[in-house]
Amino acid sequence: MKRVIAALAPLALGAGFLAVPMAGVPSANEALPQWPEVGSARVVPLQETGPADDRLNLVILCDGYQYEEMDRCREDVDRNQAIQWSVEPFRTYRSYINVYLVEMVSPDSGVRRDPEEDAPPEVKDAKNTPLRLWYSDGLTNPLARGITYGQPLQGPSNGSACPGHPTASTNPEYPLAPGILGDLRCNGNQQRAMYLNSYVAPALGLPSGSFRPTGGANSGPQNVQTLAISNTFTYGGIGGRDATTSGGSPQSPLISLHELGHSLGTMQDEYPYSNRPDPGPPHGNFEPSSFHHTRMTSEEMTESQAKWWRWLGEESESGGIIRAADPDGYESGTYNGSNVWRPSSHSMMRWIGFYFDQVGRENMVARITGQRDRGEMALEHTPEGEVRRDSVLWVETMHPKFHELDVTWRVGGPDGEVLDTGNSRNLDLGSLNLAPGTVVHVEVRDPVGPDGLDWVRNPSAGSSATDSGYNGPRFVQTREWTVGRHRVVPEAAPVEITAASLTTRPVSGDEVVFVETTHPADRVLDVAWHLDGEELPNPANSRNLDLGALDLDSGTYELTATVTDPAAPDAGSDSVTWTVDNVGPTAERTLSEPLTTLDDEHPVYFDGWDMWLDPQDDRTGYDEDLYVVGELRLNGDGWFNYFGFPEEPMPESPFKFRHSGTDVKALTYGNLGTGGLSKATFEQYYGPDDPNGPFVPGYGTHTVEHRAIDPAGNIGDAEEYRATVLPGEMPECTRTITGNHNGALLVTSGVTCLTDAQVRGTVTVRSGGSIVVTDSVLTGNLVADRAEQVQLFGSTVSGQVRISGTTSGITAAGNTFRGTVALTGNNQVPHHEWAERFALYGFEYGPVLAGNTFSGRLTCSDNSAPVRDFDAPNAVDGHAAGDCADL
Repeated sequence: MKRVIAALAPLALGAGFLAVPMAGVPSANEALPQWPEVGSARVVPLQETGPADDRLNLVILCDGYQYEEMDRCREDVDRNQAIQWSVEPFRTYRSYINVYLVEMVSPDSGVRRDPEEDAPPEVKDAKNTPLRLWYSDGLTNPLARGITYGQPLQGPSNGSACPGHPTASTNPEYPLAPGILGDLRCNGNQQRAMYLNSYVAPALGLPSGSFRPTGGANSGPQNVQTLAISNTFTYGGIGGRDATTSGGSPQSPLISLHELGHSLGTMQDEYPYSNRPDPGPPHGNFEPSSFHHTRMTSEEMTESQAKWWRWLGEESESGGIIRAADPDGYESGTYNGSNVWRPSSHSMMRWIGFYFDQVGRENMVARITGQRDRGEMALEHTPEGEVRRDSVLWVETMHPKFHELDVTWRVGGPDGEVLDTGNSRNLDLGSLNLAPGTVVHVEVRDPVGPDGLDWVRNPSAGSSATDSGYNGPRFVQTREWTVGRHRVVPEAAPVEITAASLTTRPVSGDEVVFVETTHPADRVLDVAWHLDGEELPNPANSRNLDLGALDLDSGTYELTATVTDPAAPDAGSDSVTWTVDNVGPTAERTLSEPLTTLDDEHPVYFDGWDMWLDPQDDRTGYDEDLYVVGELRLNGDGWFNYFGFPEEPMPESPFKFRHSGTDVKALTYGNLGTGGLSKATFEQYYGPDDPNGPFVPGYGTHTVEHRAIDPAGNIGDAEEYRATVLPGEMPECTRTITGNHNGALLVTSGVTCLTDAQVRGTVTVRSGGSIVVTDSVLTGNLVADRAEQVQLFGSTVSGQVRISGTTSGITAAGNTFRGTVALTGNNQVPHHEWAERFALYGFEYGPVLAGNTFSGRLTCSDNSAPVRDFDAPNAVDGHAAGDCADL
């Protein structure tokens, strides 16, 4: 019986694990308290979708977690996997991948040479973990982020003294002799190979010595990818066949996705630097070898039909429009600051948090479906050759999560007559009465081309790492049989479901659920589908059920597939049951306190704002509390993972939107200005002659969408809001007035703040004074002559407003003015360098009027620059003149 697709919840890993016994390491049948000997390990299957030989196998190793910290390891892995399954193509091709967790009991907690650890260098360098993971330059570089397999703690740096474990990759003594799991003379690559050979290879049915300590592309089988997760909050990781990431970092799962883009997707970095604080040098005047970098224009690329020419002009999955080396293209990449271009502004290979763009996704799909370097889509089938004339031919295809593969049967070879089988995986030759010698041909095709998912536009029949087309063996498989003269001898056959969609957690409401069954030689077993007890039509006796086609109402359902034998309906049956989760997750937002709020929850801020998301999901059908992914999108520019904020604890930390972002270790996050949410900090100082320059701070009105993705794969409905960021700052109050104030109010110096106040009388502001009015009501006039600053937020002024000669600036947002308003001869001074940059490269601005309502006449004249609304329109019911005529 084949293994049914299964997944063990990371928070409930105490049962069902695989363990390969070694000296001093307990077997799976021994009690758990005997397991945690320092250096011991066990293999936990998180998801097994089929034989290891026919799958891409992801092996995750927890390093630096002591036994009492193993729950943290599992939580870090759960978050890592949840985010991986939320990003395409992993979301759709999840069932093409087996995932195994190797839990290793570490002598010490943490990671070696952690640049953030508060300890002397000699203490940080002596930390002992099973894989010796370290920040190689963490003792000297505060920006260190490359986590690699480190040197031995004792002995020569090449590990040549490691017992039974020399550096030669063909050592016949593999696996490492028992009993020396913690030998300090072994380096990290040797330790990794030892653990994989001793624990993982037997679990996957691989030969002894399959994994080697060389590191790199030759470190193990071609369809095995390792990911080591280190026990640290510090940002870090590295790519390759043996990728690493930091388990506790807010961006940890995004690091590993980026690294898989390297090791699985054969993609290069799109960074504009190699030394993070400084721009990289210009690229040479030659076409880069990278398939996702170029120096060709769109016209040149199209004319030569090279690289991503088929995707030019498409809206990128990671934001913006896909372009080449054009004036509006995206310059810099491959660690070069200029003279080279990438397809999209900020794909995952540029800045983590975004999706793969279509150019990268096309390659990632091919590498997953083709089992990395094997180059072929897996397919099980009736053995080829001569078959009995009345037998049943069958194929068992792979199963993407949200679509079916196309199965086409022909009589007469690859160009023969197409049979109408309704996409069946079975063909009953007895019903066709074919002559002996007839060739029967089947084609199994993944519809990823332009007429299907449109994920792979390369029509090539090739199967190389960079030339995998939708007509190639990674997406198309064919088989043939010859009809013989003999007939089948009927026999009893077991009625069993041999494989099925994931059963240990709910399936999503639009998933294609499947079962595979045993295959009697002369007949096809019947499959009946029931949803909440009601039988669903299945005229083609399909093994697949597209839940999305049922258009289910929101809710939770029970789905059952039952298999019976039509030749012996009373001989028994087999069934499998799923919970269907068709309840969309939510990501409720909480925003920081604004200056004021316009209609429809449209907050207004100086500088920027904070946003907390609380991704939640209906727990019906779940036995444990699994991680729910949050996402956000700024101004329609590509979905971005919500992880809180770099270097801050989760989930308490909000995401910080700022006009020019927030700098964290020479990288900038939450940028509202040009270039997207993430930047290299030096890019924020680019001028007109620099790549993609000049940088313009993001003052103005922005739209933010946010949503959640649940463990079943359901994508919740997106909610959105608008927020306006104005140039300016709130001055410090020297006098605050609240409540009722009867009579005139005179301001001659300092900053008077009216907060939740009701003033009955004229408010006058004279030279040297400033006023800030917030959530207040002025029933009289407001007169300011040569004031320093005048600010009004969310207030009502019933009388006339006359403001002239202001020396620093006027800001009014979300107010109601019922009388006439006149702004004359006012000066607006940028309050810091970013506002000056905006005025230089964005647009000049005078008094700021955003989201106000004017009932009377509005006149603006002789101000230092035009009045601006920063895309938060005002409602002007009366006549508007001068600079305000266009508001």
